Amino acid sequence: MARDYVRNQPQKRKTNAKRGPAKSAPTSRLPIVAIVIAVIALSGFGYFLYTISGSADNAEIIEVIATPAPKAKTPAEKPLPEKPKEKWDYIEQLENKEVEVDVPADPPPAIPYQMQCGSFRDKGQAESLKAKIAFQGLESQVRRSEGKNGIWYKVVLGPYERKRLAQTDSHKLTRAKIRNCQIWQWQGPLPK
Repeated sequence: MARDYVRNQPQKRKTNAKRGPAKSAPTSRLPIVAIVIAVIALSGFGYFLYTISGSADNAEIIEVIATPAPKAKTPAEKPLPEKPKEKWDYIEQLENKEVEVDVPADPPPAIPYQMQCGSFRDKGQAESLKAKIAFQGLESQVRRSEGKNGIWYKVVLGPYERKRLAQTDSHKLTRAKIRNCQIWQWQGPLPK
């Protein structure tokens, strides 16, 4: 036997207009109690004010409060004492003092700096590094050096008056991936 599930649904109730007015929710007694308590408190406060204003003792209290208290007498102000005289004499001594300073005639000459970026046995490698440095806008030199270990070709920049200038160029070369540049004091005769 087949069941009809569609018709077995609970049917909705039809509202009948003839039934009468809908019932409202029961009212709470809380607002009425609050109103009664407020009326009692206000009447008690009014009675309290009435008893205060009718009392004769209160009039004396009001007079006492209204009259200002007499000011206490202040002692006569004393004048300030005179400014004391200075008992120091170094002020006059300093005004007339002469200071002598020894200044050297010529400051010692500043030692210039150089920056060496490479040292090669092959002159071609040194010239190649010199070209890379030239592409960065800096001028370098290739110096030939003979020593115990044979002939070396050094790539040198400078002279620089201050070490800070050499460091600035070193950072520029580092950004161009030319590393291992060393800053030393100038060796050998200065170029003219």
